[in-house]
Order: sequence, then C-alpha cells, then structure tokens
Amino acid sequence: MSALDVRPRGRFPHVKVANGFAFVSGTSSRRPDNSIAGASADEFGTTMLDIAAQTRAVIENIREILASISLDLSDVVQITTYLVSMNDFGGYNAVYAEYFDETGPARTTVAVHQLPHPHLLIEIQAVAALKGASS
Repeated sequence: MSALDVRPRGRFPHVKVANGFAFVSGTSSRRPDNSIAGASADEFGTTMLDIAAQTRAVIENIREILASISLDLSDVVQITTYLVSMNDFGGYNAVYAEYFDETGPARTTVAVHQLPHPHLLIEIQAVAALKGASS
C-alpha cells in the first residue's frame, strides 16, 4: 500500500499537473487504513503524537506521489507546511533538514488552528517542476 492508496477526504487529486508543474495536494501522515503515522495510544488510551515521525511520513508520502508521475523530491521547488503548533517547529525542521538543504525548495511554514483529524500535527503541500521545465 502506498500514499496513493489513501483516499482524499474530499473531491480532489493527490497531484495535478499543469503548465510545467506538479501540484501535490496537502498531504498528511494518514495511511491507507486511516491510521496515522506518528500517533499511538498506550493501554490507558493516552495518545502520543510524534512530530518527527509525522513529518518523515508526510515527506515520504509526497515522495511516493511524485514517483507516480516520474518525479522525485529533487524536483520540488516550493513547499508550504501547516503546523497545528509552532512548538513543533524544531522537530519538523530537524526532519525536513534530512531531506532538503539551502539549495532545496522555497518554503513557507504557518500555524493553523487544526487539521482534518485531531491526531494530525502537520500537513504539507508541494509544487514540483516537471522534467525539462525551466526553473
């Protein structure tokens, strides 16, 4: 199962290609079975949310979506990240740096009130240049 097997929670595609770019819809760490990477509960029902695990899962999901149209993370030119809490910025930023450096995509990170599930800490949308498109 892959990120492409996750059914969007609305009527939109995972990725839309237009005018030399691939626009990846907001992507979370939700899995095809609707569980969430980086979210777990102990035997007492206490929920633990891990921004590093969620960030890694989101970026890997974006990688899979891009691969479906023969692109990869090196083709990403812009990223917008939505965090439920800016307290998670450090953990997000550390994982992000495992994938991208100062030569990577332009980036904006904003805090939002909430995401479509209470266990989601992060959502990322991305824009990638198609192979052969000028950047």
